[in-house]
Amino acid sequence: LRENKLSAYMDKMKELSMLSLICSCFYSQPHPTVCEYDDMEVKQLDKRASGQSFEVILKSPTELSAESPSLTSPPRKKDLSMDELQKRLEAAEERRKIQEAQVLKQLAEKREHEKEVLHKAIEDNNNFSRMAEEKLNYKMGLSKEIRDAHLAALRERLREKELHAAGVRRNKEQREEISG
Repeated sequence: LRENKLSAYMDKMKELSMLSLICSCFYSQPHPTVCEYDDMEVKQLDKRASGQSFEVILKSPTELSAESPSLTSPPRKKDLSMDELQKRLEAAEERRKIQEAQVLKQLAEKREHEKEVLHKAIEDNNNFSRMAEEKLNYKMGLSKEIRDAHLAALRERLREKELHAAGVRRNKEQREEISG
């Protein structure tokens, strides 16, 4: 019923704007600014440069004809007996308990999920720490090996220089003995 009225209003508005356009083309004198229909009144407002504007006033249901359906009050509820009230209270209590159990279950699931997430974060952190420590130990070991190799090479060069210096001293002593 409402959809029919709404579509009827839309059709009337289209007709009204078309009628206004046609009338303004044929008649130079202004046409009436108020049009009345069964259930609404349309007033033309001041013309603007951008077009025309209208005010649509819907009539209240009391002003409509007697043919329109009247609204009736909802049926009254019958008086409830004590047993029925008790049953309803028990049913409400049961629903409350079920809802409370569901809420507790959801909270428990949420806590369990939080524990799992926390456990995974701790595990990931421990894995990262272990990997970082292993990497650091590897680098330190490699650095120590390189340093030890470098020191060994320096010692070897120093030993060779000492041997060479000893050889040079011996040669010098031998030359001094021969020349001297």
